[in-house]
Amino acid sequence: MADPFIIMCAPNGARRGKGDHPALPISPFDLSVCAAEILDAGASILHLHVRDKAGKHSLCADHYRSAITAIKKHVGDALVIQVTTEAVGQYTLHEQTTLVKELRPEAVSIALREICPTDAEIQDTSDLFAWMKHEAVFPQIILYDEDDVSRFESMRKDGVFSNDQPFVLAVIGKYGTEFQDPTISLKDFAVGFATSEVPWAACGFGLYETRLPADAAKLGGHVRVGFENNLQKENGELAENNATSVLNAYEAVTASGKKIATAADVRATFSLSR
Repeated sequence: MADPFIIMCAPNGARRGKGDHPALPISPFDLSVCAAEILDAGASILHLHVRDKAGKHSLCADHYRSAITAIKKHVGDALVIQVTTEAVGQYTLHEQTTLVKELRPEAVSIALREICPTDAEIQDTSDLFAWMKHEAVFPQIILYDEDDVSRFESMRKDGVFSNDQPFVLAVIGKYGTEFQDPTISLKDFAVGFATSEVPWAACGFGLYETRLPADAAKLGGHVRVGFENNLQKENGELAENNATSVLNAYEAVTASGKKIATAADVRATFSLSR
């Protein structure tokens, strides 16, 4: 399923602000301008975080609606908009689930360890994924380490996700650290996914993110880049904007002869029905 290659962009995240980079998009208007830029650079999925009036991470459906409306005015359906349910230590499991059901987005990212922290939540998780399948909400499951992968595989085989091959995101490294040898961990993730033919993308941190697109392409995956995890170009200089990060991925992957996916390709590949 690796071709065509999907470039996702996470342009803001939950933690950074204008003080980290003046081009980090926060407002609906900023996000709409960013959406047009990353689309032109080669992205097909926008991983969306929104903020409240104080600039803090929000899981308010109305905040998402405002941002999505602004983005669609700029780019229409030319990007798949993937909202996040990330808790960032401030939202409950109930609030995360409520967002998905109230907003009913085209796509959503869900961390396995947040939506199903223990086996006690497995039935509720199964019910949520069954609801998303019925409502044509396209989920991506975020996995942070090998334990997450092992647990994901067990749940997948038990039918929890209502899909034998759900889309996953491998998070390589973590905030505030320079990952020493992330390619090895990426290979470990890739080998595990290859066995089950589960489609996957990966994201990294700092300068490693600039090398990740080529690595992911070689291993049969896809990539997520953007200011959520990295503000730098390959030479260590500050990137001009999120489109710079997307363009780096585009050039690295097309150099190997791969086709870059459009939003239409993503919808066709995953049989999205909206």
